[in-house]
Amino acid sequence: MPIGPKLLLKLVKEKKLVENLSERELTNPEGAGFDLRIGEIYQIKGKGFLGILERETPKATPLISYDEQKVQKVALKPGEYYLMRTIETVNLPDDLIAYPQPRGTLHRSGVLLLCNQVNPGYCGQLTFGLANLGKNIMEIEMGARVSHIIFERVEGGGSRYRGQWQGGRVSATKKEKQV
Repeated sequence: MPIGPKLLLKLVKEKKLVENLSERELTNPEGAGFDLRIGEIYQIKGKGFLGILERETPKATPLISYDEQKVQKVALKPGEYYLMRTIETVNLPDDLIAYPQPRGTLHRSGVLLLCNQVNPGYCGQLTFGLANLGKNIMEIEMGARVSHIIFERVEGGGSRYRGQWQGGRVSATKKEKQV
């Protein structure tokens, strides 16, 4: 069962569950979690590899970063795939798991936001895939709310995240062993 905003805000204040939340989320969150904002966009190039023991990701090159002092937009080209990183940082304790979901305006505009669960013990910004499946350019303002994240308790004990993406790394710089 999802944890409601009142308890989540308490966890934000006491445990830094989520850092860098917008003022809106700190004072009047909507739904059963928090909205997350787009902080950085990356273009990826090169091949990827996922093996049993090793992996390699395409190279991620930053295109634009959020700057609260100015309004900036990114134009997502039709058929293009990007990576994005959130402004917010999550710090999950061992007894919570989180599920980010795309906000509805994205799919209504032909844009697919690819999210994965956030395991207990993970700390860092979140990286999502972003693909414009439409036939037209989609403009997104940096700092716009693109995802809603829901938190749930892990009953009966969970296993702490110990992967190499800890800390919010966007891509691997070379072929590496999986842990």
